[in-house]
Amino acid sequence: MQLDDRKYLILQAIIDDYIMTAIPVGSRTISRKSGVGFSPATIRNEMSDLEELGYLDQPHTSAGRVPSNKAYRLYVDHLMKTVKLSSDERERMHEHLLSKSKQVEGVIRSAASVLSDATKYTSVIVAPKLGTLRIKHVQLVPVAERTALMVIVTSAGIVKDAIIRVPNGLDADDLYSISRMLTQRLADKPLEAVRQAFAEMLRNAEQNRKLLGETLSVIEQKLESGGDASDVIVGGTGNLLEYPEYSDVNKARNFLAVLESKDKLRNLIGRDSGMEISIRIGPENQVPELSDCSIVTASYRVGDHSNGTLGIIGPTRMNYNRVISVLEFMGRALSDVLSEYR
Repeated sequence: MQLDDRKYLILQAIIDDYIMTAIPVGSRTISRKSGVGFSPATIRNEMSDLEELGYLDQPHTSAGRVPSNKAYRLYVDHLMKTVKLSSDERERMHEHLLSKSKQVEGVIRSAASVLSDATKYTSVIVAPKLGTLRIKHVQLVPVAERTALMVIVTSAGIVKDAIIRVPNGLDADDLYSISRMLTQRLADKPLEAVRQAFAEMLRNAEQNRKLLGETLSVIEQKLESGGDASDVIVGGTGNLLEYPEYSDVNKARNFLAVLESKDKLRNLIGRDSGMEISIRIGPENQVPELSDCSIVTASYRVGDHSNGTLGIIGPTRMNYNRVISVLEFMGRALSDVLSEYR
């Protein structure tokens, strides 16, 4: 049995209605919709066919139908109508993004807030993988005897720090000179070029070889690592709990547990880095706790070498067309704003 134009029209009407109401949809509801033009009896027959094809589910015998994950996939791939954000809304979102902070982390946190406010779902932003970034600045700051704080600033403005040991006899002026030399030699280099620069420095170093070796070890660790909790920003954590799908306590608890695991979120959202738009529905997420959620992601850029990811997590009946419009706009806006920090 194939889907004809009538089935497509009725299925789209059912999905649109269920997205708005979260109430199983009956044939009489669809027959009243403008543009459908079929009798309740005709619609009931078509709904039975759609159920047999796997596009509709019937929660209870006497209830209306609800879209299946298969229906949502067809909807986002073929039926969904695109919408445009109004110029006023785009301006408000952009102004909010610019007004909150002049620091990169603050801008990203602001973006997470804008996304969750604009969509009424939960937002997740994953910073670019550190291994794809360039070093902009290295600073060694004395904090105690034989101990210094090493601060690494990347081309995206992301700051990483670590405590390292320093040899006896090095004072603040010595550390400043070493910091300046490291910045000059390493600026705008990816990790592999950083290794090569250190190899040359170590070959020619008459002193401080141990300090240089430890410095390289820290840089490798920081730039190769998968990131830490500060690289994953979540906004609107409680938004999904406002939807009837999450009135079940266990379901809500499982969802919140996923949000608390930054490693899981990084792997879940960050794997789409570089994709313009990605939509994963229900089981496509491969996370049991999110089997009735959809995740929509878009990428943003920092310079020419690194991508981060914007993500929205919502129920499978999310308002996909609006979510996509918001993500596309915010991806461009965040890329433009962050380019100013390079």
